[in-house]
Amino acid sequence: MTGTYQFHVGMDVVCISASQPAHTSMPSDLVEGATYKLRWVGMHEHYVEGEYLGVRLEGIHRGTCRIWGDVDTPFRATRFRPLVRDRLGGLRALLAGGPVAPSIDDPQRVTKKVEEKV
Repeated sequence: MTGTYQFHVGMDVVCISASQPAHTSMPSDLVEGATYKLRWVGMHEHYVEGEYLGVRLEGIHRGTCRIWGDVDTPFRATRFRPLVRDRLGGLRALLAGGPVAPSIDDPQRVTKKVEEKV
């Protein structure tokens, strides 16, 4: 699965698609732009939709599908994006090719006035 995000249990995500998908009788209960916490991540096999990466969310238990019989059917992971609190940090990580941590050599803002003597 190239191009997918690295989802993990406990991660905060943002819903980017709350529309009702085809071939499902279960209500979405999602709000576009709302944040959720993942309680389960894994592959799910659907009778019509095939296999997909699914996520289950804390606070939402979908019950049993009356048509397909799936219990607590997961949402497609493509409907979510990881919550990024530092937008520039994500860009820095992308440009650097990995996670970015501040270096001890980075310039620091001086808050105390320094007096020079000649």
